[in-house]
Amino acid sequence: METTTTADTAQGLTWAPQLLTGDARMDDTHEEFVEMLNELLATREHEQLALYKRFIDHTVEHFAQEERWMVATGFAPDNCHASHHATILETMNAVVEHFEKGDTDIINRLAEALVEWFPQHAATMDAGLALHMKDVGFDSRTETLADPSKVRPATMSGCGSVSCS
Repeated sequence: METTTTADTAQGLTWAPQLLTGDARMDDTHEEFVEMLNELLATREHEQLALYKRFIDHTVEHFAQEERWMVATGFAPDNCHASHHATILETMNAVVEHFEKGDTDIINRLAEALVEWFPQHAATMDAGLALHMKDVGFDSRTETLADPSKVRPATMSGCGSVSCS
């Protein structure tokens, strides 16, 4: 397995240990995200739209899953991690309209931007969320807390990252 997490952005992203967050379910979802991202970049522009729409659907569920975990483990609903998700989804949705109006390279450009964005997001915000979930005894497979008294609703308002409060 390669140890780098990025390749030429047009070639995609290599799944590597640096992308692991410490939570197996989150990592499985992230690996699917990376696979779909790479598949988009390997697909000819005129054939990308249907795959891209499936990628959006996957990303909606991916982000919703993390946000359910944030709520279950005490994040404030308006934390910046969730705000990052909203911004990415807004951009992804806008791409569809641009593509349909003739900007057929826009899916590639967004996919290349996600290749650059994702490793940092996974290493900071997602790894921070995974650490927080572990600290409070949250099982992402069952979406349950071992001891619910460890969590007070909306007690964490930062990014869910080890690099911010």
